[in-house]
Amino acid sequence: MTHRQLSPLDRILAEADKALRVAFSKAHEHTVSPASDTPDSELSDPEKQDAAALMRVNHAGEISAQALYRGQALVASDPELRAQLLEAADEEHDHLAWCQQRVTELGSHTSYLAPLWYSGSFLLGTAAGLAGDKISLGFLAETERQVTKHLDGHLKRLPEKDQRSRKIVEQMREDEIKHSTHAIDSGGEELPEPVKEAMKVASKVMTTLAHRI
Repeated sequence: MTHRQLSPLDRILAEADKALRVAFSKAHEHTVSPASDTPDSELSDPEKQDAAALMRVNHAGEISAQALYRGQALVASDPELRAQLLEAADEEHDHLAWCQQRVTELGSHTSYLAPLWYSGSFLLGTAAGLAGDKISLGFLAETERQVTKHLDGHLKRLPEKDQRSRKIVEQMREDEIKHSTHAIDSGGEELPEPVKEAMKVASKVMTTLAHRI
């Protein structure tokens, strides 16, 4: 049985459908949450608010990560790289579902700016992909390095007794390190320092806004 090759228009329409689902629909996990067997703890209202704000930022970050990788995959010239990017995006979708579930458990909401995070990140990912496959892999690696540092900070700031949130963040961190290492091993090029700094600034804007909105 042969499979029909998707035309460029088909792929663009598929990505538009994916964007709407990610930005506006409830995410469904493919892998059980690492917090599933961890009982919830009694948290004070301020602790819940703090934890929810941090998990909302993580949720916004996972929306951005999915969009980045799907934008890169859309224009990747190497089929193996495209498959690697889409696999990473699928893993980020699990992270998205876990964070969304945890934010709800904490009695809060995900970022109202989700469409902005997705559209901006998708365009950025497409630009990185058009720069070439090695640059695209380098961009993936640097993105994951910065996300790992960001998650390290959250592990320090989350309430010590909020083990459910901690389990999720720890598993996310492990996955991000794996993505970064794989990208470098696959031939990713180190990005210029000005590009890294620009990425940090963009990340700071997103995390600051998502923490509140």
